[in-house]
Amino acid sequence: MSETTAPEATAPRRADRAARGGDTSPSSDGRRAKSLRRARLVRTTAFKLTIVYLLVFGGLALGLIAYISNTTKDIIDRQLESAIEGETVELDNEYRRAGLFRLMRIVEQRSMRPDANLYLITDFSGNPIAGNVAELLYDPSKATPGAAFPVLYTRLVPSEGAEGRTHRALARLSVLGGNYRLLVGRDVEDRIEFSGIISRAIRGAMVVVAVLALLSWAFISRVVLRKVDAIAGSTRQIVAGDLSRRLPTDGSGDEFDRLAAGVNTMLDEIERLHAGLQEVSQNIAHDLKTPLTRVRNRLDEMMRSAPEGEEREAMLAATVEECDQLIRTFDALLTIARVESHTTAVALEPTDLSAVVADMAEFYEPAAEDAGMSLVTKFAPGLRIPGEPTLLRTMIANLLDNAMKYGTSPTNVVDLTLAREGDWAVLTVRDHGQGVGDRDRARLTDRFVRMDAARSKPGAGLGLSMVKAIVGHHGGQLALQDAAPGLAVRITLPLAGADAR
Repeated sequence: MSETTAPEATAPRRADRAARGGDTSPSSDGRRAKSLRRARLVRTTAFKLTIVYLLVFGGLALGLIAYISNTTKDIIDRQLESAIEGETVELDNEYRRAGLFRLMRIVEQRSMRPDANLYLITDFSGNPIAGNVAELLYDPSKATPGAAFPVLYTRLVPSEGAEGRTHRALARLSVLGGNYRLLVGRDVEDRIEFSGIISRAIRGAMVVVAVLALLSWAFISRVVLRKVDAIAGSTRQIVAGDLSRRLPTDGSGDEFDRLAAGVNTMLDEIERLHAGLQEVSQNIAHDLKTPLTRVRNRLDEMMRSAPEGEEREAMLAATVEECDQLIRTFDALLTIARVESHTTAVALEPTDLSAVVADMAEFYEPAAEDAGMSLVTKFAPGLRIPGEPTLLRTMIANLLDNAMKYGTSPTNVVDLTLAREGDWAVLTVRDHGQGVGDRDRARLTDRFVRMDAARSKPGAGLGLSMVKAIVGHHGGQLALQDAAPGLAVRITLPLAGADAR
């Protein structure tokens, strides 16, 4: 049935697309894909930077070449005018000193030299009487005596290859005695050719700059787009839920590699936090289910049996204790979250850690005696750190509670020491109990983690997690060490600026 109805179902859609002018052929899809790729290339930052660089460097190259060209042209013009003026003055002096015939002989001699300058002597009627110019064309309005002006000329004796062509020159007119006129000039075809070379160089340089810019754009676009596409593909997989995915790096150390490395570090932390959140959620469901079930069962039993007297009070007291334990657990979770978020509510201020430790030791001595244990204290006075007193007391209280709860031994001793090591205050709480294995010590600071020996005692496994969060908030370090026997918790906190060396 499907083999006969599928074409019939797709035909109206194709017809409808065809009626709207759509093209469904594979070649049309390929053209659209190419068009999209070209549009994406044009929208890239590499393309925009290429255009900017092309305009900037093209403008700089054009301006530099134009400046060199104009400066060179001005220098050549000044040199030409200076040479023409010097030769004109020299010939004028010869006329004044030796007369017209001497001047004519000198002009004839110089006219016969290879690549000779332009020389022309005319009488008062304008008839040529000496020189190497057969025809001279110029604007009389520009022929001011004593100033250089442009002329067109044909040599009387063409040089090899000249074939009597008209050339351009720069000339100077001098009026001699007897109304004779002397014209001295120099050919400027070489200068004009030089200007043409400069113009062609400008056009060629612009073409080269444009081609290099386009090649650079094509190369950069391919490299950049390849990296961007790889990063975009990885991010799509991460958004889809694959938190183990990381942005690709090629080891080049460029900005994309540094960016990818930074993002990958962030993703590592996000994955760790996500895994921790899942573990915490599972632990909460597991560890809180039991006390909630006991509370529910007691309430159900009270409803069914309606106990009275001491039995009723005992059941109510046990229920209240279970509820208090639940409240303490949630309070501990909230404290850990508040500390780890580094909120302003737990801002640090100069605190006398020695005084805090002394107060907590005095407060816990009666509890230690009731538990049949001895609390041995040793601490250096006057150690000040940037801290929050309430959190520090909570940290020490959790450490002492754990030591007295799980550190029972023949000696039943708990050591509480505070010492200074350089710019650090070192707080150590040690028991002499059975201790914890290396593998288990690495897990003790995780939330809701409890060793088998602790399952029979009250608690939620959040004490060391809270200690870790408080130490981290104070910029310190937490280390769990084998005390052989027992467990030693070593906390290193930075001293305040005035107390640090």
